[in-house]
Amino acid sequence: MTYIFIIIYAISLIYFALAERVKKFVWLLVIQGVILFGMVFSSLNEIEIFDLIFILTETIVVKSIVVPWFLNKVRKHNSLKRIHEPSVPVFYSVIVVMLTLIISFILSNNILDNKLHTQFFAVAFASIIYGFYFIIIHKNIFSHVVGYLIIENGIFMLSLAVGSAMPMLVNLAILLDVVMGILVLGIFVNRIGNTFQNDNINQLSNLKD
Repeated sequence: MTYIFIIIYAISLIYFALAERVKKFVWLLVIQGVILFGMVFSSLNEIEIFDLIFILTETIVVKSIVVPWFLNKVRKHNSLKRIHEPSVPVFYSVIVVMLTLIISFILSNNILDNKLHTQFFAVAFASIIYGFYFIIIHKNIFSHVVGYLIIENGIFMLSLAVGSAMPMLVNLAILLDVVMGILVLGIFVNRIGNTFQNDNINQLSNLKD
């Protein structure tokens, strides 16, 4: 069952490369949050009540409900419907994400470590790399927030790769980091939208002391 969630998550990265509407980005983040819950739930052999509550809070409540709701609020406040044309054509972005996934799986198969769950490591590595790529090719500030969340989801899976038991301290740090990061970036996007009526990072070059 875990492999099914991993495949679906990999497909979601491809859809990120194909999507052009901001609303689809938000929905893809919702789907990824649900997938991450499925990954963790299926990988744990014995689930205590505290672990279950923590998993539900971090994946379903925060990643699939709170963060998307906040992003939708920012999207509506700034009247965002379509992203600006990325610097790289969609076709090339799809090729990049496919190559990233293939290379990640090849690397993971060559890692000889019994303590490392290579299936999680492969998709986690691909998610982190693609998240950085996603930020680089987009000039839209909102898209940069989405790229940051893709990276964060990759880091979450990377924490799963180190063992079957949930590394609580690592995931708690990630949870606090993503909440604070989204709040700060959301306020930043709102301020930029109010000031310039434009969320393109090129507008930042007009800022002067």
